[in-house]
Parts: sequence; C-alpha cells; structure tokens
Amino acid sequence: MAEIVLEEVTKVYADGTVAVRNVSFEIPDGELMVLVGPSGCGKTTILRMVAGLEEITDGEVRIGNRVVNEMSAKNRDIAMVFQNYALYPHMNVFENMAFSLRMRKVKKGEVDQKVYEAARILGLEDQLKKKPGALSGGQRQRVAMGRAIVREPQAFLMDEPLSNLDAKLRVQMRAEISRIQRDVGITTMYVTHDQIEAMTLGDTVAVLRTGVLQQLDTPQGLYQRPVNLFVAGFIGSPAMNLVEATVRVADDGTFVEFAGQRIRVDDEEVTERPVLRSYDGRTIALGIRPEALLDAQIERDLPADRRFRATVDLTEDLGSEVLVHFRVDAPPVVTEDTKELVEDQGAMTAEELARAGRSMFVARFEALSKIDEGQTIDIGVNNSALHFFDMQTGAGIYDRAPEPAGV
Repeated sequence: MAEIVLEEVTKVYADGTVAVRNVSFEIPDGELMVLVGPSGCGKTTILRMVAGLEEITDGEVRIGNRVVNEMSAKNRDIAMVFQNYALYPHMNVFENMAFSLRMRKVKKGEVDQKVYEAARILGLEDQLKKKPGALSGGQRQRVAMGRAIVREPQAFLMDEPLSNLDAKLRVQMRAEISRIQRDVGITTMYVTHDQIEAMTLGDTVAVLRTGVLQQLDTPQGLYQRPVNLFVAGFIGSPAMNLVEATVRVADDGTFVEFAGQRIRVDDEEVTERPVLRSYDGRTIALGIRPEALLDAQIERDLPADRRFRATVDLTEDLGSEVLVHFRVDAPPVVTEDTKELVEDQGAMTAEELARAGRSMFVARFEALSKIDEGQTIDIGVNNSALHFFDMQTGAGIYDRAPEPAGV
C-alpha cells in the first residue's frame, strides 16, 4: 500500500485543449478519495494519468515514494476496476480472479490461497465455478474487484464502477465497496459523476470543474462549508436553493432580504462569517438547502423574521418525506457557475429563469406535512444553516474576503 500524490499536474492535448490544470492533492495510505464533477471536468483524465494510460503534460505523480511520470502502466503496481467489468467470458470466476497471478507465475498454492481469501471477503465462495454470464451485475462487479484484490497492489483505481448497475444494486454495491476498501485497507482513487456516490463512499472528496480542483474536503466539509457557488450547487440532492438577496446590518442583528421578505441571520453564523457584515446594502447569492426550509404549520413558534410566504407549485410525496416545489418572486442567481450547473442537470436555462424574474425553490418537509398544490403557505427557515456567496467571484463568504476558485 502507498499514498498517491499529485503536484501541479496538468494535461494539455495536442489540439491545445486543457483537460486538467495544476491539480494537486494527496490520498493518504489506506484512504479512499472520490473525484467527482460533471461530464468533461477532467476526473477520468486524472485517473488515467495516475494509471499511466495518459501522458502527463506537466507536474508530478507519485505512488508511494516513486515518481511514476515516465513509468509504464504495468510497472506502477496499481489495479484498475472498470465500469464494464472487463471479465473473460470463457473463464469461470476462480479463473478470472486467478488470471493475473498465473501470468506472474505465482505458485498454485499461493494462487488458491489468495483467490479463496478474496472470495470470502467478497461473498463469492459459492460462485467460483460459474461463468460471468451466469452472474448478476453486482456479482460481476465483485469478481472484477476480486481480480484486483488478489494482486495486492499499492493502489486501486476505480472508474465509474457502478454506472452499469440499476439503482437498487448501486446502493448495495456502494456499501460493499466501502466495506471491502476498509477491510483490505488499500489506497483508492474512485471516479464518479454521481455526487451521492461520492458523499457516501469517500473519506475525502475532490470536486472538479473544467479541469480545475474546486474543493477537496470531507463529505461534511463540502456540504456545510462549500467554497463557492459551483460546489454549493453541485453537492446536495435536491440541490441548494439559490436566490439574489440583500444584506442588511441593523442594531438588532444582521438580515437578508429577498422577495419582500426579511430573514434574520443567526448571531453565531454572523460571528463565524465576520466578512458578511461588510456586505451591508449589497446583493449577494443566498443559499438555502431544502432541509433548512420548514413547514411553519408544524413549527408554529417561529418568529416572523424566520418565515416567508409562498405558493406551492408541486408536491412529491416520497412516503418518508414530502418535497415541496414553489416559486419565489426574486431573481435567481445567474453566474457562470450556476449556468453550468443548471445546464448539466438538463433543466431550463438560467437565462429562462432570469427572464421570469422568479426563483424555483424546493423544500424537504417531514411526512406529517399536509400541503396541497396551489396552496399559499408559511415556510420557516433554519437561520443557522444559511449560505452566502459573493455575486462577482462566486466564492463563499466566510472569515476573509472571498476569491474565485483556481486563482
């Protein structure tokens, strides 16, 4: 096992396209890092450079204490797990898992020991004599992982390994991969476009956009303290609600105003974000996650400065909760960050929303809520869970003047 380190790694293709720009991070020995971002953000290119399948234009990649820039893929001592399993259809499970060991002339007793141990870890003991065609998608993916495990490499590289599975199997295999990675303790780089997968699997998560590393943090760090609008809008499902608002600093506290509403900012939030008060009278991007919006019919003791009125467009009863969609008569946040996020999700364009002059919000209410479409309701706000972003730079407003990502 070994750490993986990237220092100022850049990839420029022959036509001048910059796929990855000055990316630096470290995956400590035994940890799992997830690279996540929309299509074309550079995450797979990074994985392929680490694997030796793409040349590195600039910078340095180290696996353990070795610089591997010029080293061939086969000599890097890594194992890859692909989305298409890449199993040999004419071999049974045992033969597929043993193949790389036999190619390396490992003794039969040692091959048997490694394969049976991997099969035990993966729950494949009863499948060893079956061909891949007789297995489910989840079983085939476990065989692919078993083939990687028996090699005892320094690192795993996983490229969208669950993308071919149905939704239920994806959830099951996320838990399996997490358990297996902890059991074997091998340093792992995992690439996905699915932010739920990223948040549930990663010890740390690297969010990428157009080849630039936006934020590297724990899942909770990304969720609670996103560095910019892009990370804020990308992480979380349903996505964070974003609206233009004006900061007002008064003797009795700090407030944000939008759509004729005045919402108090929790004093502790202001203390943790001292720069926010310097935005007095200025327009910012206000972020409110769906779970920070409350049904005021249930939360009856909320004061007036922690609630606003809205008319419900649509409700989605999920059994355990209700998603409530409504419009707010305030401009949506339209920046290059949010345009990319909206278009990546395949919804209406940010310009269409801007022309309407209204913002689409989603609230996550508990199942007890009785909300009807077309109803005008009071919506409460958890004012200790608000997010604030500079409209010019897109950067989060925290304890110092914000800067755009990548500078």
